[in-house]
Amino acid sequence: MTATTSAQRGKMVNGFDPATATGLTEESRKLVTRRSELLGPAYRLFYSNPVEVARAKGVLLYDSEGNEYLDAYNNVVSVGHCHPRVVDAITQQAQTICTHTRYIQKGILDYAEDLLGTFDGPKRHAMFTCTGSEANDLAVRMAKHHTGNQGIIITEEAYHGNSELTAGFSPSLGPYSPLGTYVRRVPAPDSYRIAPEKIGAWMAEQVQIQIVDLQRRGAGVAAFIADSMFSSDGIFSHPTDVLKPVLDVVHKAGGVFIADEVQSGFGRSGEKLWGYQRHGITPDIITMGKPMGNGYPVAAAVMLPEIVEKFGRDNRYFNTFGGNTVAMAAAQAVLNVIRDEKLVENSLRTGKILRDGFHALAKKYEQIGDVRGSGLYVGVELVKDRSTKEPDAAAASAVVNGLRARRVLISATGPHANVLKVRPPLVFTEANADRLLTEAEAVMASL
Repeated sequence: MTATTSAQRGKMVNGFDPATATGLTEESRKLVTRRSELLGPAYRLFYSNPVEVARAKGVLLYDSEGNEYLDAYNNVVSVGHCHPRVVDAITQQAQTICTHTRYIQKGILDYAEDLLGTFDGPKRHAMFTCTGSEANDLAVRMAKHHTGNQGIIITEEAYHGNSELTAGFSPSLGPYSPLGTYVRRVPAPDSYRIAPEKIGAWMAEQVQIQIVDLQRRGAGVAAFIADSMFSSDGIFSHPTDVLKPVLDVVHKAGGVFIADEVQSGFGRSGEKLWGYQRHGITPDIITMGKPMGNGYPVAAAVMLPEIVEKFGRDNRYFNTFGGNTVAMAAAQAVLNVIRDEKLVENSLRTGKILRDGFHALAKKYEQIGDVRGSGLYVGVELVKDRSTKEPDAAAASAVVNGLRARRVLISATGPHANVLKVRPPLVFTEANADRLLTEAEAVMASL
């Protein structure tokens, strides 16, 4: 194997490549070397010139020299870095007790009741985990147990986790990360290249083709799982009638529909608290993670009672840290802040400012082929030629790293790594949006 091939094996979108790094300070170079020696080769850094962070507040990050960075990427800290109400809730609970779910505790019940009240439709149960990967792992285990089937259907560039099971249906991890035997992929609902009015029926047809293949092989379909913003596929937020036809064919085949809300939930879309609600559907299982505890590891799967009934009869479920008292305090504080500070409304308002700004830039710069998104989740697709819509990964990388040089942090996504991924904390303001757009225009002008 050549060195080039080896380096490409684990390549990550917007990843730092030490082999081609130039311009690092001596201190940064020492830290990168030390990191490699201590943590090994599987970890990745962002940007051609990695960012060192020492502290944070709200939407701002700071390095050890006090330089300020505008964070327009981190979904994990949904209500902003170090939000005082979340920090206080964690601190107070940690000073009181931190223990697991095999004791009767009021906090987990209060939060479960509050969380379940945010979902429309029939009654549901909540089960708590530490990460979105664990939540998706649990969801698919339940789907397989409920249906007696093995097949999992996903979109082409999906990401749903990094456990053994979830990595097996996360093709965005790369061609050398093996997919499960009964995992099948369908194309993403690419609204830039497919007529929007045709996408729903077309996607349902693609899913049906894979269902037939799974049935022919004796596996059947256990679940279709999707992030309703199709984040890793390139951020396709519209149209919002895409998932209902898919849900119908999956249910007809005896499968379960899982809505992965790790990236699209908790008000990210600006239109609803949960991304799937924009599509007017009722999933069988809903999973959530990253933003739930604003950085504290807490996640959940929420499901219809019939999905967990047989699973709960046949299996014990226990997670030492999932749903512990501190996790519940963090999660409750986050949900309270989202409501009290009207962050869903802020996501809608500020997200429109961002998209309008990028639409304005598209009138000046031919590299911008499409602007899409909802709320504070914006995708800007860069192309070599608008007539052919050929992806331009080099331009996307130049913009991402150009903004990093101006201390504004975004990333890129999509199968061709050519879609700018703008996904700031929900407390992003109009002034923050103006700063991002001003710097983006400066970078676009320099390409």
